[in-house]
Amino acid sequence: LDLVRGKEMNFIGDSVARNHMESLLCLLSMEETPKDIYKDAEDRNRIWYFRDHDFTLSTSWTKFLVAGFERTRANKTGTGIYDIDVDKIDEQWAKDLPNTDIAIVSAGHWFFRPIYIHRGDETIGCIFCNLPNMTQISLKEGFKLVFSAAFKHINGCHNCKDNLVTVLRTYSPSHFENGTWNTGGACGRSIPLSVNEINQKSSDMELRTSQIEQLEEIKRVSFKKRKFAVLDVTRVMLMRPDGHPNSYWGNKWMKGFNDCTHWCLPGPIDAWSEVLMALLRQLL
Repeated sequence: LDLVRGKEMNFIGDSVARNHMESLLCLLSMEETPKDIYKDAEDRNRIWYFRDHDFTLSTSWTKFLVAGFERTRANKTGTGIYDIDVDKIDEQWAKDLPNTDIAIVSAGHWFFRPIYIHRGDETIGCIFCNLPNMTQISLKEGFKLVFSAAFKHINGCHNCKDNLVTVLRTYSPSHFENGTWNTGGACGRSIPLSVNEINQKSSDMELRTSQIEQLEEIKRVSFKKRKFAVLDVTRVMLMRPDGHPNSYWGNKWMKGFNDCTHWCLPGPIDAWSEVLMALLRQLL
């Protein structure tokens, strides 16, 4: 709290970004009780204020970092098929960025579905579509396009603070076994894995590498005072299949599904903020 006095920290990303913010909120609340100053109608965007330290902690919800929408049927129900535009940043976090001193950027879990990727009026290709006459884009390449667009926007933001600090939090692995989230997959393990038991060449690690490459590229070309850093959690979280809520997440809307994507509080996700604090000591 002393380190971030007078600053605003914003977690930009999906519900795992929100999970990280809530972990940090719980840790900081042991020192000072924050005031809950904003919640949107869907309880996705939140703002908390620590008055004694003049510190603001917030979330800017975004599925893909860039603009995206779900295709709907005639009866207005969702199809599970998305369109995203890598030339256009998601409005929510773009609107919040100018007030931000420390941006924690993450995304990834919404990409595991059919997504048509556009650059303005041009359709570049599609993830998970398998259509004739349509360029197939890998998840890794999709991540590259999206994170490159996000970091370019941050680096080129004219009305943002000159000393804005951006931290990429790398991809956080899920641990579904015997199925996916919607086919009965679960995560009932009760002890961590050792480093020898994880696959260090897994798709999770590939996605992490793709994210880091885009951050390194923007650091290479940036002439501004803005700082970019990596909070690398992927490999260490691969070792924690025991850290998810599984069937104990208390969700009223999706009974029968297990949660092997988000992390229990308290739990291994709390370590992310320990590493984040070490990073911020170097950056601020």
